[in-house]
Amino acid sequence: MKKTSLLLGLAALFVACSVQREIVDIPIIFDEQRMELTKEYLLNRYNLDQETPEITPKMVVLHWTAIPSLKKSFEAFNRSTLPNWRPDLENVSGLNVSSHFLVDQDGTIYRLMPETLMARHTIGLNHCAIGIENVGGTEGMPLTKAQLRSNIYLVNYLASKYDIDYVIGHQEYTLFENHPLWLEVDDGYRTEKTDPGMDFVEKVRKATKKFNFKPVPSKP
Repeated sequence: MKKTSLLLGLAALFVACSVQREIVDIPIIFDEQRMELTKEYLLNRYNLDQETPEITPKMVVLHWTAIPSLKKSFEAFNRSTLPNWRPDLENVSGLNVSSHFLVDQDGTIYRLMPETLMARHTIGLNHCAIGIENVGGTEGMPLTKAQLRSNIYLVNYLASKYDIDYVIGHQEYTLFENHPLWLEVDDGYRTEKTDPGMDFVEKVRKATKKFNFKPVPSKP
C-alpha cells in the first residue's frame, strides 16, 4: 500500500511538472538609465565592455525574496536604481537588484525581463546567470509545493532553450570563486546568503537530472 501511494505521488509530481504552464510577462522598468547602469556594472565588476547588456546564460540561480507578497517583491525590483535601504550594495553600483523570473506562492510564473539581459541578483555570476526569485522564504511564509513545481518547470524550459551547465541555490554562489565563470573583481565584495534552502534546490535538481547539469564546485 505504501509503495502504491509513493508511486502515485511521484506520478502526480511528474504530471504536474510536465504540464505546460503559462509565463506571464510583467516587465520591470528597463529604461535607458537601467541599460546604462547595467553596462557600467558589466564593465566595472567584470571587465566586460559591451555595447548592450546581453548575457549568454550558462546557469540558473534559485532565490527567495524574503518579502511577504508578490506586489512588494515586484516593487523591490521594478525601479532602475537602488532604493535607500540598500546602502551596502549602492557603494558598489547604483543599479537596482532584479531577477528574470518571479514565482508567486500559488506557483504563478512572472517574467520580469528578457532572459538574455543581465539582472543583478548573484555576485560574480550575473554575466551568465538567469535568476528565479520566489515570493516568501521567511518562517511565516515558507516556499510552497506550487513554487517548487514551477521552478522545476522553469528549469526545464530554460535548459531546453539555452546551454545551461549549472542549477544552483543563491547560497552556493561563493563556491564558484575559483571557477572560470567567476568574474567579480573585488575580493571583498560578498554577501552571506541562505536562499532558497538546499532541500528546495536538491528537489529541483533531482527533477531535472535528465539535463546532466554539472556538479557545483566544492570548496578547496
